[in-house]
Amino acid sequence: MRMRLKSILSFAATLAIFSPASATGHGKIPSRPNVVPGPYNAGRAMPHSPPRDKNRYCHVKQGCRDDRDDSPYILKALHECNNGGTVVFDKSYLIGSPLDLRFLKHVDIVITGDIAFDDSDVYYWQNNSFKYTFQNQSVFWKFGGEDVHIYGDLTLEEGKSVIDGRGEAYWQAVQTDKALLRPMLFALDGMKGATMSNLRMRNPPNWFNIIANSSDIIISNMDLRAESLNGTKIANSDGWDTYRSDHVVIQDSFIHNTDDCVSFKPNSTDVVIQNLECIGSHGISIGSIGQYPNETDIVENLYIYNISMANASDFARIKVWPGIQTNFQTNLAGGGGTGHVRNVTYDLLHSINNDRAITITQCYGQSNKTLCNEYPANLTIQDVTMKNIYGTTSAKLDPQAGTLVCSAPDRCSNIRVENITITVPSGQPPVYECRNMENDLLELTCIEESDEDRDTSQG
Repeated sequence: MRMRLKSILSFAATLAIFSPASATGHGKIPSRPNVVPGPYNAGRAMPHSPPRDKNRYCHVKQGCRDDRDDSPYILKALHECNNGGTVVFDKSYLIGSPLDLRFLKHVDIVITGDIAFDDSDVYYWQNNSFKYTFQNQSVFWKFGGEDVHIYGDLTLEEGKSVIDGRGEAYWQAVQTDKALLRPMLFALDGMKGATMSNLRMRNPPNWFNIIANSSDIIISNMDLRAESLNGTKIANSDGWDTYRSDHVVIQDSFIHNTDDCVSFKPNSTDVVIQNLECIGSHGISIGSIGQYPNETDIVENLYIYNISMANASDFARIKVWPGIQTNFQTNLAGGGGTGHVRNVTYDLLHSINNDRAITITQCYGQSNKTLCNEYPANLTIQDVTMKNIYGTTSAKLDPQAGTLVCSAPDRCSNIRVENITITVPSGQPPVYECRNMENDLLELTCIEESDEDRDTSQG
C-alpha cells in the first residue's frame, strides 16, 4: 500500500481548524469541509466529487409531538435532494423507525442540529433494526450509495452537530437480558466515495460505527463519547469497526469509550488509522477474526500511526479465535475460521496507563490455554511491525507490559517489535509473555507464558 506523508496537526488544533464555520449564503449552513487524508493515505485518490447545486437545499422538517417519529421527513428530504443537492438537519429530530438510506448519490448531508433515537422501547429496536449475521449485530439506519459527504460543525456548542443513541436504556436492560440485541448507532454500508467529519456522536446502545461493504471512505475530526449518567456499565461501544471494506482512512478524532477504539473486522484491507486520541478502550484491534468455520478472513495492508491511548486494557492488539468452538459470551461464540493477517504496521504509539502495550493472542474468548494449544488457530499472522512505542502501562500486571502468544510455531512469522520504551509503575524492567515468536525480532524482554487460565474479561 502506497502512502504519502503530510504535515501533522495536534488533535485540538485539527478539530478547530477543520470544523467548518463559514456559511454558503443559506443562513448558517457550513460549507463542505475539504477532508484530506494526512499524513498517510490509503493508497489511491478519492473518486471525484462534483460540487452540489447551490439552489438545491432540503431542510428536514421536525415533527411537533414529543412521541413523534421524524423518519418520514428525513426520507422525504433525502429523496428530494438526492443527485446533486444538500440536505440540512438544523433542528432537533427523533427517529422512531429504521431507515434504509442506501440509495444516496451525489448528495451532501449537513447536521447542525441534533438527532436522537427513540429509547422508549428497546425491544422495538431489537425486532425492527437492520440485522447483520456477523456477531449478531444490528443498526438503526444504513447509509449507502456513491459520493456522499456527511458533516457538521464542531464550533457549535455541545448538543449541536450530534447523533445520540440514548444508550443508557439499553445498557440497563442488558444487565438482566444478556441476549438483548442492541443496535449500533451508525452504518456506512455499501458506500463508495464518502466522507464523514466534524460531528459528535454520543452513547450508542452498541458500537458507534460500522463501515461495511464500502470503499474509498475518509472519517475525520469526529468526537465520540460514551458516558453513563447513572453509573450503568456501558456495554461495548466500539468507536469504528471496518468489515468487508477497503481503502478507508480514519483520522484526527477523539474517542472516549469502553471497547475497541478501532477494530478491523474480517476482510478489512488498505486501511489507515492516524492521529487519534483514545480513552478507556480495548485498543486499536485487529479482530476478532477466525470466528466462523469454513469462512476465510483477510486483514492486510494496515497502517496505524500516531495514536494516544489512555486507561485502556490493551493498545496494539491482534485477537484471533482458536481452532475449536469457543463459547465466549451470550451472542458471541466461534472459532475455527481460516485466513491471515498480513502487512500491518503500528507506528508512534503513546501509551498512558494501559494494562498492556502489546497484545497478540490466538486464543480469543477461551480461558483454557491447553485447549488452544491442542487446537491451534487456523488463521496465520505475518509481516507485522510494531515500532516507536513509548509511555507507561498500569499496575495491573506490573512488571508485565504485554503478551505476544501464537498457538503454534507455524502460525506466526516475521513479527517485529522495534524501539519500544515502555515503563511500568514499579520501575522494574518491563517484561512480555512470548510464545511461538521469533524472539530475535523482538526488541523487548520475553518471559515464558503463564500456566494460569487466560483472563477473558476483554476476550
